[in-house]
Amino acid sequence: MSRLFLKEPLALLGEGGEGGLVVENGVIAELVPAGGAPMAPVDETFDASRHVVLPGLVNTHHHFYQTLTRAHPQAIDKELFPWLKSLYPIWARLDPDSFRLSVRLALTELLLSGCTTAADHHYLFPRGLESALDIEAEEAGALGIRATLTRGSMNLSVKDGGLPPDSVVQDEDEILADCERVIARWHDPSEGAMIRVALAPCSPFSATKGLMAKSAALAARHDCRLHTHLGETEDENRFCEATFRCRPVDYLEEVGWLGDRTWLAHGIHFTAEECARLGRHRVGICHCPTSNAVLASGFCPVDALQAAGSPVGLGVDGSASNDASNLMEAARHALMLGRLRTGSAGAVTERDVLRLATEGSAACLGRDDLGRIAPGLQADLALFTLDELRFSGAHDPIAALVLCGATRADRVMVKGRWRVIDGQPVGIDLARLRAEHGAAARRFA
Repeated sequence: MSRLFLKEPLALLGEGGEGGLVVENGVIAELVPAGGAPMAPVDETFDASRHVVLPGLVNTHHHFYQTLTRAHPQAIDKELFPWLKSLYPIWARLDPDSFRLSVRLALTELLLSGCTTAADHHYLFPRGLESALDIEAEEAGALGIRATLTRGSMNLSVKDGGLPPDSVVQDEDEILADCERVIARWHDPSEGAMIRVALAPCSPFSATKGLMAKSAALAARHDCRLHTHLGETEDENRFCEATFRCRPVDYLEEVGWLGDRTWLAHGIHFTAEECARLGRHRVGICHCPTSNAVLASGFCPVDALQAAGSPVGLGVDGSASNDASNLMEAARHALMLGRLRTGSAGAVTERDVLRLATEGSAACLGRDDLGRIAPGLQADLALFTLDELRFSGAHDPIAALVLCGATRADRVMVKGRWRVIDGQPVGIDLARLRAEHGAAARRFA
């Protein structure tokens, strides 16, 4: 029950904490106004005068395993469908050891970028990798980062008219049985939970309507969330129209997913009417600006979706279409792409994109205990310094993080415990991790 006072930050993203904040028992106990002092004695004081303090960033869409295939010669400079077709046979080589290293590396990268909660969409289960979600939970626990494990699935392969090869899909019964198992073992719906589970059939071109509908029923029974890719490319729209005789949002409604339990990755190719429908039903959208740019998928209509009522968060997406795992970098890209799409420099601000990465992302994951700096919320914080040359001359510290291109936090706290100190992840040998992961990645050349 010790009380830690983060004193007089250089800047803080929030209101009422200009003089700092007090952390107690893993939560934010109080905000201290400028020139003020904590209301009760503290056990420890941290001088935050060099630090810009943000709520811990929340990543709402990723594919950790893809750290093994960054900048792969067979996939670079391709759009989504040919990119996937090139990589599926390579990803089919995944095994538990290489997968574990891919997860550890992705989570470490995210922590270093100020991310305190990460959702991973894992849908590839070649033989021998049935314990993928357990590995993710173990690695997240060891690093002390919060995780939403989305138990992905694919049961529509090439032989059925889908996109993935037969070797990486599972049958419906196997998928649903393992979803039940993963939920029973790992899903914690309580406030302050470190691990939650969501159900996540991969996409309309890799999952049957039956699997989508049964996943929705299972999620409702266990009070967990639903996640999938939707509206990412025009190819997907054409696939839905040819295969299901409807557009993707109609498909979503037919399978029982059009509700506030659902959040979608990408959400690019929606009409104005579809944005309105998604907003009415409070369907969340994860904006993935970096991946969308790399694959030339298009621009997410963030403003229209938010105006309609959809929570909009931020995601890095897979580390083979990004090709990093850095959520601060994604926030900067969200700013630039948002301004290009709207044609207005004032339409999207630096604070807007930081809110996408914090409060908006937390809403997508159904976490009202995260995403803001306020009393009673979880003490998940990202602290950045402005000591690098890139920040020299910056006058607005919060805007500078985005405009000057911050990429690495100096300190990161999760549930009141420091997980990054002086730019180094606690308990991780970065040189060893780089060497071991690099050796594993060579198997995927």
